[in-house]
Amino acid sequence: MTEKQEFNDRSRNASRIDIVRSLSRSTDEKNMVDADEKIAMDEISVDDLDYKDEALRLVGMERKVQFTEEQYAKVRRKLDWVIPPLCGAVYFTQYLDKTALSYASIMGFPVTGEGYNIVAFSFYIGFFVWVFPTMYISQRTRLGKYLGGNILAWGAIMMLHAIPKSFGPFFVLRLLLGALESCVAPILILLISMFYKKDEQASRIAMFYMMNGFSAVFGGFVAYGVSYTSNPSIPSYKIIYLLLGSMAIVVGFAVLIWMPDSPTHAKFLTEEERIAAIERIRDDQGGTENKKLKKDQLIEGLTDLRTWLIVLSTLLTNIPNGGLANFSNIIVKGYGYTTKQTLILTAPSGMIGFFTTILVGWWSDRTNERMLPIVFILIPTIVGAALLVAMNGTHEKGVILFAVYIIGTYGSSLSQIYAYNASNTSGHTKKITINAMTLATFCVANIVGTETFQPKDAPGYLPGKISILVLLSAEVFLCIFMRWYNLHLNKKKQRVIQQLKQANGWSDVDVERERERHAFLDMTDKQNPYFVYTA
Repeated sequence: MTEKQEFNDRSRNASRIDIVRSLSRSTDEKNMVDADEKIAMDEISVDDLDYKDEALRLVGMERKVQFTEEQYAKVRRKLDWVIPPLCGAVYFTQYLDKTALSYASIMGFPVTGEGYNIVAFSFYIGFFVWVFPTMYISQRTRLGKYLGGNILAWGAIMMLHAIPKSFGPFFVLRLLLGALESCVAPILILLISMFYKKDEQASRIAMFYMMNGFSAVFGGFVAYGVSYTSNPSIPSYKIIYLLLGSMAIVVGFAVLIWMPDSPTHAKFLTEEERIAAIERIRDDQGGTENKKLKKDQLIEGLTDLRTWLIVLSTLLTNIPNGGLANFSNIIVKGYGYTTKQTLILTAPSGMIGFFTTILVGWWSDRTNERMLPIVFILIPTIVGAALLVAMNGTHEKGVILFAVYIIGTYGSSLSQIYAYNASNTSGHTKKITINAMTLATFCVANIVGTETFQPKDAPGYLPGKISILVLLSAEVFLCIFMRWYNLHLNKKKQRVIQQLKQANGWSDVDVERERERHAFLDMTDKQNPYFVYTA
């Protein structure tokens, strides 16, 4: 190294230290500059690839190969033929298996009353207890293989539901079902964030989340057909469990065979296409995966204000879900409809959820927004909940059904929360921590939700309806605040980059080079000054 180069390096490093001191009033800005200083001073070595993003093994710190937009588009098309369909099949299966109890409840299921409530929320107990262990196990294993194994196991559990006749075994089976299904949403979110750019993630997440609506329609018609069986030795609810369990096993084998674990292990892509798949997401700074559990990222995930805002948002939107998922059929039937009529009449709400999710995902990516779409889709739900409260005790069936249908728009809010996590979190350990916390909160919310619909409140269930109205109204204001907070954090990051440019005499080209070098170092969104939050 020449004397001039040494002088420049010393000057640059001294300037960075000055920046840290001048920004000491802001802990977040200081941490970002500290992290950037380590990269530029080569204190973080790329030799230790195990500690960094797996993508570095294939593409390195700086972009070495330039691809055309046509090449990127070709890779994206190949991804779209494999990943969203498989994710959709998994979510379709999971939703049917999770909500099978709702169909069984009006088809001769032997557990009723408070026992039914406990069986309903035992799924979420298993889910809550196992979601953190299963996510950290998945980090150390191959995502696609781990997911496929869990699906096969819960398919067998579903089929075993046809055997017992009392509360105890059903409680245990639902507990195990919840534990096995707890890995699904976090793994699917990780896979989407690995393979797709930020402005593609919401629509791809919507592609699998919309299966909730489709599953509701499909399940309703299947249950309707099964309800005509008259063999007393095998009640209708047992046939439902056997059919859905066998479907899950088929999907499990498909995932084991075709689901890629990460861009570096996508066998359906050529080596050049795998490099292109990684390079096309470099600018998003989100990374792909890392097998090391990092304590600092775990702590950051637990202490980040944005994490707890997501937890609160998930709570507000899923307490209503816990009640509606298990009691919507019972509510409709309580207005004097037969079992067969109820199964058909509740199908349109699934279609509304299906199309709303597609529309919201498309709009979210097109506008690069995550929170505003939630605000708009909650408006029909709030109107529907208000109608249910106002019409409680009446027999205006047309108005009641209309209210039940438009309430279904809220369902796509969780897909937006998933997309928010995918687009706004980097650092693999932090990602899985926040995803696990989101799903753990989902469980708690659904447990609470089932308890808002008490048997003593039947058939009107007024307290449950009021809770839906109040909680989702509060969610509107929370979403507006979360959007503002992300934009506020982006302004702070822009100030840090400007300070670094001035201190080091960087041009825009230099900044872009530094941005590229940070992309696959498995830094968190708070550590990386080049990470941009999506509002």
